[in-house]
Amino acid sequence: MTELERTPLYDEHVALGAKLVPFAGFAMPVQYREGVAKEHQAVRESAGLFDVSHMGEFVVTGEAAEEFVNYLVASDVSRLAPGQAQYAVMCLENGGIVDDLLIYRFPDRFRLVVNAANIEKDFDWVESCLKGFGGSGVELVDESERIGLLALQGPVSEEIIDPLTELDASEIGYYRFAASRVAGEDCVLSRTGYTGEDGFEVYCAADVTPTVWRAILEAGGDRVMPVGLGARDTLRLEMGYALYGNDIDEETNPLEAGLGWTVKLDKGDFMGREALIKQKEEGLSRRLRGFVLKERGFPRPGYELSSGGEVVGEVRSGTFGPSVGVGIGTGYLPIDRAAFGAAIEVLIRGKGVPAEVVRMPFYKGGSLKR
Repeated sequence: MTELERTPLYDEHVALGAKLVPFAGFAMPVQYREGVAKEHQAVRESAGLFDVSHMGEFVVTGEAAEEFVNYLVASDVSRLAPGQAQYAVMCLENGGIVDDLLIYRFPDRFRLVVNAANIEKDFDWVESCLKGFGGSGVELVDESERIGLLALQGPVSEEIIDPLTELDASEIGYYRFAASRVAGEDCVLSRTGYTGEDGFEVYCAADVTPTVWRAILEAGGDRVMPVGLGARDTLRLEMGYALYGNDIDEETNPLEAGLGWTVKLDKGDFMGREALIKQKEEGLSRRLRGFVLKERGFPRPGYELSSGGEVVGEVRSGTFGPSVGVGIGTGYLPIDRAAFGAAIEVLIRGKGVPAEVVRMPFYKGGSLKR
C-alpha cells in the first residue's frame, strides 16, 4: 500500500483532532471535532479555514507564455491584466475536460492551479501540448511541492485577514490577487474560493504555511473554525460548483456541463476548439442539471435517475444541503428531460424518491462579492 502524502499542515490537523482520510493520495482532514454540519454553518455565518495545500501549481514563463496558455485552455487569457485570476477548463481534442483550474496572471508569468488528483496527469498533458505548440519561448515548472495553500472563507474573512496583511484587503476585488506579507510571511492573497462566500485563498511557501495557518486561527478567535473536506463538498455543491471526477471528467465537455461561459470559440485556435464548435452546431444531447428531493433522502453518486419510468442518468454529486435543508444533487439528463421544473426520481435504497430539476445554485444567500 502506497503511503499517503502529507501537506505542510499535517501536524496542525492532528493537534486539532481532525479525522484524516485518503484524498488524491494525501492524508486530508474530512472534519474536525465540531463535525461537518457546524463547520459548514461557520463558513456560511462567520468564517472557516481550509487546508488546500494538496492542490497543484504549475508556472508558465517565457515570451510565448500567454500564447501557449491561451492555446491550452478554452477561455481567453489575453483579457487578463496582471493581478487578475480566471476560472478555466483544459480540453482534449475531442472536447472532453482534462481538468478545471484557476489561472493567475503575474507580470512575468502565469500560475495554473489544478486539482490534486490530476497533478501528474495534468503536467504530462500540458507538456504534451507544449510539444504540439512548438515548445520554444515557453518554460513549464511544477511548483506543487513548494507551495502551501489556505482558504479563508466566510462573511467575516476580510475582517480576520486584513490586520495580518501589509495591504488593504478590501481593495482586492473578486478574482483579483496581490502579493503581500501575511503574518510576516511572503504570500499571494487572492479573492477566490469554492464556497459561495466572500473569502481569500493564501499562497505561501510550504515551510511557512503552519505559521500563517496558526496566525489566521489566532486572529479569528471564535469567529473562525478549521474546516475539512466534508463541509468543503457540501458548501460547493450548494453553489452548484463542479467537482472534477464527479460532475466533469474526460467523458464530459464544458458545453453540456454548464461551463459554456468559459469557452471562447472566437479567440483563435485552442485544444478542443474544433470538437466544441461541432458540438455547438449539432446541439447538445444532454445537460448537467441540479435537482432537489421532494422527500427525505440522501442522494449519493451513482444512484439512478429516472423519468417516466425510464432510467435516464445517474447522480454525479449528491448530499444533504445544510443551508437549504433538503437533499440536493447533480446529474446529466437528456435534453428532453432536462427542463427546469421537470419531475424525476432518484433511486435510493430501492425506492424511487421524487425530485425536481432546478436552476443552480441551490443556495442563494452567500456573501460573495463579485
